Amino acid sequence: MRADISPRAKVALYGVMCVLLIPFVFPTWWMVTSSIKPISDIFAFPPQLVPQSYDWTTYSKVFELQPFVRQYWNSAYIAAVVTIGTMIISSMAGYAFARIRFPYANAIFMIVLLGLLIPSEVTIVPLFQMFLKAGMVNTHWPLILVPIFGAPSVFATFVMRQFFVTLPAELEEAARVDGLGRFKIFTRIALPLAKPALASVAIFTFLHSWNLFLEPIVFLSSAEMFTLPQALTQYTDAYGGPMWNIQLAAATLTALPVLIVFIIAQKQFVEGLAHTGLKG
Repeated sequence: MRADISPRAKVALYGVMCVLLIPFVFPTWWMVTSSIKPISDIFAFPPQLVPQSYDWTTYSKVFELQPFVRQYWNSAYIAAVVTIGTMIISSMAGYAFARIRFPYANAIFMIVLLGLLIPSEVTIVPLFQMFLKAGMVNTHWPLILVPIFGAPSVFATFVMRQFFVTLPAELEEAARVDGLGRFKIFTRIALPLAKPALASVAIFTFLHSWNLFLEPIVFLSSAEMFTLPQALTQYTDAYGGPMWNIQLAAATLTALPVLIVFIIAQKQFVEGLAHTGLKG
């Protein structure tokens, strides 16, 4: 913030920012507090910002009614593998499109970007048939391979290309003088400088994989193989109605890793967006 802003202007600015923050903070606050409320208090009007009574057993029931630990592990390791795989592929592809001159590079890059325009619902049926013939239905392979080679990887490639385009050509020229080849220039010079862009790709990819919902419903059928978004729909009573407080407790636990990842990498995330020219 600029130092020449008056104290009154600062107070007014902070006040406006706090007001604008309410629509983002209130749903999270309501989710966390409602997870320890009796069901009768969850939909009370006006909403209770502070619970009148507490029921901490909802968190223990999350683990009693579903193999939640196993499902948590499923989401965690799938998101980690997808994130690492996407970072590797997108960084190499982005560097190739940005720094290597080959015939029809721009045309090929535009064709790759067309993958962003194809909704996942359009390809889900042929993908299911393909994985069914390969014997991969009710396994985690579709949840790993589809994001790595699908739209999330295309977007990550775009982000990495935009970053590598901004690197000065003099860096590569100096590296060639020192005897480095193309691959060593990429691994020793370009990739270390791309940490902000890689952080942005990691957060976007991790969030997409962690929240993936359609593909698990299509490819998974056993509770032990479920990921968290699919598991959240399974907390129902004997009549098929939702157990709201238990669902909200599970949702609170589900949201924690995403929040932790963003807090750790938020500086690199903002720097990555600034260098790639993306704006929120």
